[in-house]
Amino acid sequence: MFRVFKDMEACFDERELGIALLKIGLKLDREGEDPEKALSFADRALKVLDQDEEEGIANVENIRPVLHAVQLELGNVKTEMGRREEALLNFKKALEIKEMTLGKDSKELGVGYRDLAEAYVSVLNFKGALPFGLKALEVHRKGLGHNSVEVAHDRRILGVIYTGVEEHEKALEQNQLSQRVLKNWGLSSELLRAEIDAANTQIALGKYDEAINTLKGIVQQTEKDSENRALVFISMGKALCHLEKFADSKRCLEIACGILDQKETVSPIEVAEAYCEISMLYENMNEFETAISLLKRTLAILEKQPQEQQSEGGVSTRIGWLLLLKGEVPQAIPYLEDAVEKLKDSFGSRHFGVGYIYNNLGAAYLELDRPQSAAQIFAVAKDILDVSLGPHHADSIETCQNLSKAYSAMGSYTLAIEFQQRVIDAWEGHGPSAEEEPREGRHALEELKTKARGTSTNRVPTKALPLPQHSLASRNLQPRIPLTQIQPALSGRLGESIAFALLSHFTV
Repeated sequence: MFRVFKDMEACFDERELGIALLKIGLKLDREGEDPEKALSFADRALKVLDQDEEEGIANVENIRPVLHAVQLELGNVKTEMGRREEALLNFKKALEIKEMTLGKDSKELGVGYRDLAEAYVSVLNFKGALPFGLKALEVHRKGLGHNSVEVAHDRRILGVIYTGVEEHEKALEQNQLSQRVLKNWGLSSELLRAEIDAANTQIALGKYDEAINTLKGIVQQTEKDSENRALVFISMGKALCHLEKFADSKRCLEIACGILDQKETVSPIEVAEAYCEISMLYENMNEFETAISLLKRTLAILEKQPQEQQSEGGVSTRIGWLLLLKGEVPQAIPYLEDAVEKLKDSFGSRHFGVGYIYNNLGAAYLELDRPQSAAQIFAVAKDILDVSLGPHHADSIETCQNLSKAYSAMGSYTLAIEFQQRVIDAWEGHGPSAEEEPREGRHALEELKTKARGTSTNRVPTKALPLPQHSLASRNLQPRIPLTQIQPALSGRLGESIAFALLSHFTV
């Protein structure tokens, strides 16, 4: 094919090569060996075919299916490369083309809405996912009735979305309605997962004893040494952890790990996500060494899965953060630096999660008496967080505060004073809700002025920002959703409820 295509390139201009470009891109994608090359062919095909439609050179009705195929192809390849944010745009365009060619009540269109909702969930954009999840439910209820399997699947993804936006009562309602349908159809495996999801939602609502009773009933339905049994024990451990029954919680988690150890080669992604969730629970019990050990095992699994770059970056973030908490700063830096590169590729360089990592890197550099490097990193973090969160967000202000400390450590007191004044102004903009912060800011400003006059004072420690709530580990506390036929959505539970780096929970 490549030899023929090379001959064609010599004879035809780019606009005459559209279909050939698409065919080669599809073949490369099916072979799965070179996603970058597949992407380049699909991208060239899109530019050609899109231009043809705009200028009316080709029949619009004939070209729409081809354009749909190209957009879907681009989205799938970008997903395989871990570039899920970019893939979203292609999946959305593919759906728009499908809307033009299918009836508004088409079952296939309903599935397309659900697939796009799952794709949004995979990047933790639950608000963006909600309207598409609701559209899928509306289409399938109207066309197939309330008791169809498609409606049950729609309700399950809506349960995940409502959990993501912290509307847990709605999530539980959707889950219960989904269970009712799955039970009627005798889909025992999917019903079991839905029951586990319901228990996790009960935990999110603070109904720990109720969740434990639910899980005790579920565990009897699971096979010994099955992944489902491991998931039940993880959820049980989570509920017991919230009740501060730590010894019982650890016993449950040890049982789960014993099962998962045997599944690493069979279900690597599912095991990776489970390890990450267990790690989060050990972290909550202040068992940092165990938490880090499990995350390192997770990372070793993900490094063998090229499509999980986003999750890999999230896990590296979590390891770096925990090492910082333990005071092991030199060991933390390589993990944080690696996480930045991975997550920039997945989310883009302006994502708020990338800003958090940069801020923590800056704190690490300052701790190692590298104030110039710290200042450079804090400046990048501030730029990102100012845009993504707004300059008056508490974390943006904290980054500005850290910049002031870095310049102070360098002896650049004029700049340090300037940024400290910005901190005070920003906190004062919060009004009565922030009284202590401006007071502390003014005290720090006076100390800086004293330093500038030549009087030495003790340096205030620099704070590392906490990870965003939607971290890879927090992501895993949400119900899981099943894989769909087209891969936009999540390649496994790590991508779905990850989404736990930034984890969509950034996937950390």
